[in-house]
Amino acid sequence: MSEIIHSLGRRKTSVARIYLKKGKGAITVNNKNYTQYFPTGVLQFLVEQPFNIVAAEKNQHDVSATIAGGGVKGQAEALRLAISRALVIINPEYKPLLRAANLLTRDPRMVERKKPGQKKARKRFQFTKR
Repeated sequence: MSEIIHSLGRRKTSVARIYLKKGKGAITVNNKNYTQYFPTGVLQFLVEQPFNIVAAEKNQHDVSATIAGGGVKGQAEALRLAISRALVIINPEYKPLLRAANLLTRDPRMVERKKPGQKKARKRFQFTKR
């Protein structure tokens, strides 16, 4: 096992690259503390979720992440997936726990593209009969 584990997580148009190493439990996102980057409790919970499921691992590893694209929620979910994948690389015994919580599945839902001759993806221009 290498000293630093690299992992990738995606959600919608967000991409999260993380580097996990032994440490004291610091999570930095784009050179900021994750509590600053994700101000709401719900988003912070999403980021911490993989550590909470495998217990006690949070205080043993430092996470350094760079996130690009998408909105705040998509970024938090991309980071969650990346952390989950890194934890499985560290210890394969975590895989059933994280799989049961549905944290190892990449959410494939994306925004549907806009079609020509229409206002949006499915909405049509207003029809006038006369």
